[in-house]
Amino acid sequence: MLQISDKGKMVPASPIRKLVPYANQAKERGIRVFHLNIGQPDIRTPEIALEVIRRLQMSVIEYTDSAGNHTLRSKLASYYQKLGISINEDNILITTGGSEAILFAFMSTLNEGDEIIIPEPFYANYAAFAVMAGAKIKTVTATIENNFALPAISEFEKQITPRTKGIVIINPNNPTGYLYSQSELEALGKIIKKHNLYLYSDEVYRRYCYDGLKHFSVMNLKGIEENTILFDSMSKRYSECGIRVGAIISRNKEILNAALKFGMARLCPPALGQIAAEASLETTEEYFHNVYEEYIRRRDYMVEALNKMPGVICPTPQGAFYSIVKLPVDDSEKFAKWLLEEFDHNRQTVMLAPASGFYHTPGLGKNEVRIAYVLKISDLQKAMEVLDIALKIYPGRTE
Repeated sequence: MLQISDKGKMVPASPIRKLVPYANQAKERGIRVFHLNIGQPDIRTPEIALEVIRRLQMSVIEYTDSAGNHTLRSKLASYYQKLGISINEDNILITTGGSEAILFAFMSTLNEGDEIIIPEPFYANYAAFAVMAGAKIKTVTATIENNFALPAISEFEKQITPRTKGIVIINPNNPTGYLYSQSELEALGKIIKKHNLYLYSDEVYRRYCYDGLKHFSVMNLKGIEENTILFDSMSKRYSECGIRVGAIISRNKEILNAALKFGMARLCPPALGQIAAEASLETTEEYFHNVYEEYIRRRDYMVEALNKMPGVICPTPQGAFYSIVKLPVDDSEKFAKWLLEEFDHNRQTVMLAPASGFYHTPGLGKNEVRIAYVLKISDLQKAMEVLDIALKIYPGRTE
């Protein structure tokens, strides 16, 4: 009898996307679904990127270099130099989205059975990428009571074994919205240096840090320049998730050389996506100011609305556009399905991402969800009203 591979069985389904069939069925019944489950902003893509696509006059859409277009890598290097990060285009490999950047980095640095440590909750697809690379995830747990701050460094030390190869950080964090401080990252840098580990840093949401807080990149940590690997993506910074353009950035040339061989195997990153990405790097500060202010309005409205609901706890995110929210429900996955299968208010419902899929430790996040505040205020208001009513009548309410 034919068998599915062990990796095929082990790789987890996305908690963000696995409820899509239920949402589709609700829509077929004429129910409007407010998507709070996925980081797909309704923010307009920069006009400069849209315009360059409209004006394309290509007779052949050709392969690009496996490392990505020279002009894109050069402009991206300039972007980072303006942020005070000293790199050049040779430190950059363009990938098919940030997802491929993570996968290529893992495949280039981890052997079968090697271990990586990640603070949980974390972006769920890291679990899938670890399975693909044959690596094992070990976790230290952040808590909603502490606003999901970085767990004590001693907790990381407890997880280090001879098989440990690196630590993963997501900053600002997806799914919690927590922004790690320079002092927290410097503390991590010390154990990276002490144990000679890799430090993988997902900084996709760096442009959106709130309340006067500033982003600090691991690329500016001293003494571990060869250990750090940065993941980037155009998706969220420029609201162009569909172009699928990301990057691995590192000063360690051996890592990039290995990753390039994986890049050669997939031939090249998206040609049209790279053209849009390069144009996007010319986006004005006015665009970012307006987007920033819009996310602040959405965040503040959502946090206030949620915390007014009896039994609901929502910390204030410091970055990105997500929050992990504690609900008075028996099981957030059951609740999310119930919202799509059995509930509507005025022919409307909401789609949430159960938080258990963002934790690696079984049983954690059972009464939590991730909410993405990616909808305009008028839609967010309707979504909060629907959620408030749903929580009041849900049969599995716990308080």
